[in-house]
Amino acid sequence: MPSPAPRRATTATRHELFFLNYFRLAQAVVYVALAFAPVDMRWIRLTHPDLAQSVVIAYLLAAVAILLLTRRLAVIAPVTVSLTLVVDIGVAVMAVIAMHDARIGIAMMLAVNLSAGALVLPLRLSLFFASLATLGMLGHTTLETSPNTPIDSHELLEAALFGLAYFATTTLCHVLGRQLRATEALAEQRSIDLANLAQVNELIIRRMKTGVLLVDDANHIHQMNESGWMLLGSPPADQRDLGKLAPELSRRLYHWMTSGKLDETSTQLADGTPEVVPRFTRLAPNDDSHVLIFLDDTSLVSRRAEELTLSSLGRLSASIAHEIRNPLAAIRYSAQLLAESRNMPPTDQRMVEIINNHCVRLNEIIENILQLSRRERSRPETLDLGNWANAFVEEYRQGNDLGEDSLRVINSSAPVAAVADPQQLQQVVWNLVQNALRYGRLPGEPARVMVVTRPGEHGVPILEVIDRGPGIAPKVAAQIFEPFYTTHEYGTGLGLYLARQMTEANQASLEYVRVAGGGSCFRITLTPAHARQTGDPAIADESVR
Repeated sequence: MPSPAPRRATTATRHELFFLNYFRLAQAVVYVALAFAPVDMRWIRLTHPDLAQSVVIAYLLAAVAILLLTRRLAVIAPVTVSLTLVVDIGVAVMAVIAMHDARIGIAMMLAVNLSAGALVLPLRLSLFFASLATLGMLGHTTLETSPNTPIDSHELLEAALFGLAYFATTTLCHVLGRQLRATEALAEQRSIDLANLAQVNELIIRRMKTGVLLVDDANHIHQMNESGWMLLGSPPADQRDLGKLAPELSRRLYHWMTSGKLDETSTQLADGTPEVVPRFTRLAPNDDSHVLIFLDDTSLVSRRAEELTLSSLGRLSASIAHEIRNPLAAIRYSAQLLAESRNMPPTDQRMVEIINNHCVRLNEIIENILQLSRRERSRPETLDLGNWANAFVEEYRQGNDLGEDSLRVINSSAPVAAVADPQQLQQVVWNLVQNALRYGRLPGEPARVMVVTRPGEHGVPILEVIDRGPGIAPKVAAQIFEPFYTTHEYGTGLGLYLARQMTEANQASLEYVRVAGGGSCFRITLTPAHARQTGDPAIADESVR
């Protein structure tokens, strides 16, 4: 299989080879006509009839064979042209000897062979064949002269002038051929760049969160991106009438085109789709035949506003948390000192215990708020997920009294390698395990929690925290990752929100999966180690989804 470079060279030089081979065939036909013309129609006198007829017949057969093999010989174009030019020069010299009266025409046709060959060959090789043709013509003039006859200066001058023409045309055609190939390569590169740019632009428009529609003056939709198609209610491909798909949008477009005023109130274009704010612009100035419609999803705007609010709230809460921390530490320290008193009544001891419990709860709230504002940068490492899960469960058992509750690890038989920040991953899984032990239990039964590691689709590493409790209601499950949403009277609603933020900082994803038969599963899809080493964006993108 030829490499790309020879393939491009073959494509660029194929038409030059076809031109040269077609001309050679026509040249051979002319030689045959001169050599085999009837006596009464013969235009020239044959000096050596037998030689002329033998040479031109062989040349005709060779020209036909070379023309039929042009596509195969294009792969080795320089070698092919070099060999055929040797044949052309040799046949031309013998034709001049056998048909002396046609020497001028033969020499002129040979110039075309040399010029066409120079389009393909390097300059030095082209000049070599020009020199060879010149020597052939000059040598013929010298050898044809008998010892007793002086050299015909007229024919010698003709041969010299033809040699000069050979050098000039060969050099000129070589320069033109080089410029032609450079221009062709530049045009091909520009076409590739243009195609790539068009593909990138199309991909950007198709994946934009803003809906984009191209509508003509007949209210017909010519093009739409994915977001526009979804905001219109995912209509069938054959429905392109804007008036039928979105009457309100069609009305606003007509109002804008007639009055120039834009209605910026939000509207819902189809059932089950978010509200949008449409914007209109002409595809070209002073041209109403085509209009671009941009559909801005108001939910995205609300989400950006929510993110800004959370950011501001996080900074404010962090400053307040710092101010609360010192008095809280003093309260807790004082309560611990009171608890060490030997003469304290049982009622006072209970009050001190309540103070300590509420200090611990306040400290957890402060830590969550500080994490919300800090957003520490992840430091990913390559982890053996099975070994990491075993160490995590062992550490959790040592630091927490499980009582009758159970916490165990289930690892796949094959090792699973993932890339993550071990500290942040531990915070996330710790939070998930605590929630599972607290809420993932049936009434009157101990909690049963499992930490599962396994490879997913395409080898993506997965870590799951599964419990066998009552599960989470669908309406609640849709909101559990939102900040400050909680169903517990003492909860802050930041635990799962921070867990998802930390997983996304590690190019991973956290999702809730309902377990068949009862229970809950929080699944962390991590980045595989080989995707980080090879830089495979497809696998990395699959892990984030």
